[in-house]
Amino acid sequence: MNLLEASGISKSYGTFRVLKDVDLRVRRGATHAIIGPNGAGKTTLFRVLSGEAFAENGIIRYGARDITAMSGWRRVRMGIGRTFQVARIFRELSVLDNMLVAAEAFERNSTGLHLRLFAAGARAARERVVDALADVGLSSKADNPASSLSHGDKKRLELGMALVLRPELLMLDEPMAGMSPSERSASVELIARLKQQNDITLLLTEHDMNVVFKLATDLTVLNYGEIVASGEPSMVRRSPLVRELYLGKEANGAGGR
Repeated sequence: MNLLEASGISKSYGTFRVLKDVDLRVRRGATHAIIGPNGAGKTTLFRVLSGEAFAENGIIRYGARDITAMSGWRRVRMGIGRTFQVARIFRELSVLDNMLVAAEAFERNSTGLHLRLFAAGARAARERVVDALADVGLSSKADNPASSLSHGDKKRLELGMALVLRPELLMLDEPMAGMSPSERSASVELIARLKQQNDITLLLTEHDMNVVFKLATDLTVLNYGEIVASGEPSMVRRSPLVRELYLGKEANGAGGR
């Protein structure tokens, strides 16, 4: 059963057509990776799916609902969370306060009321934040300024902030960008554990193919705004066109002998 469906999505910036009639199906419970060369349109597709930008054409459905024209915050409220290539955190706040801001935003959007007016709600939010900090391994740094964190820990903080929003679908845009090999390895384990622990569906973009093939259950390849292959990773990996995109014609021809 599909949790997210996008049909005929087109998006342009000026005269440049970034997405061209893109169809995407994300199965409930899957870890679906979108890969492609730089400039393929991956981040633009993420922006359209999350409501940060709107397509000129096409339909997006989340569950049974048409969310094509729905604002980003309403999509968050429905259960769609997102992280970014460059972690969007409040650098001047502590790690704990970053998490509390995310929790408060969730409560306010869910109830229409300000969390701090209600002690019971505040306690529940703090408990959820404490649990999320432990989940992403930042409990010991709760009082540290977010600006003092390493690059990998900033990404962990952003992931924790997304989890506090209780997403059903979590979109990760280049979650390993800028990380060292050891940080990548730790983050792969963290993401896999959090997915299982929170019973969420993952949609991610990633350049590191080792990461992709460790995490993905489904794989879509985007090139110049068009989907050129989609399916199980092992099947997509054998596609001559995909091999050409990533290895070049010469390597692809050698691999086929």
